[in-house]
Amino acid sequence: MTEYIVPLLIFFAAALALRKKENAYDLLIAGGAEGLMLLFSIIPALVLLMTAVQMLKASGAVALFSSAAAPLLSFLGIPPETAMLVLIRPISGSAALAVGADLMAEYGPDSLIGRTAAVMLGSTETTFYTLSVYFGAAGVKKTRYALPAALFADLVGFCMASWSVRLLY
Repeated sequence: MTEYIVPLLIFFAAALALRKKENAYDLLIAGGAEGLMLLFSIIPALVLLMTAVQMLKASGAVALFSSAAAPLLSFLGIPPETAMLVLIRPISGSAALAVGADLMAEYGPDSLIGRTAAVMLGSTETTFYTLSVYFGAAGVKKTRYALPAALFADLVGFCMASWSVRLLY
């Protein structure tokens, strides 16, 4: 059933374009080109962040941070192995995906760590990016309590992700 999703989406997009009397092929090509331009603009930041994460892991900084944060994370019910994910997720979604993929490659996607990482990625937000985009678009200069509230919401998301995985699996 899932193998039909993409062809159905293309069919419905073409049908909608025909209904509006627009050239579906040109619209799909323009959308693809726009997607590639977005990809090219994201790649440098993604490479930089993934390199920084690998450097932190290779230098032992991640292990040091994980061991230092382990008592607090364990108290909150969060597996200490996910410390890097907890640290990087509010900053960068793509780097967090790379960290999550590393956790799943190391521990397996069906492990407690892998499932917790997956639920954490879906339960939290790239807080700094989101705040900068929305406040920048609205022209807000003083964020007041928005950042602490958003980071607290991320913490609650991390805790609830960990607790729900433990409860359900």
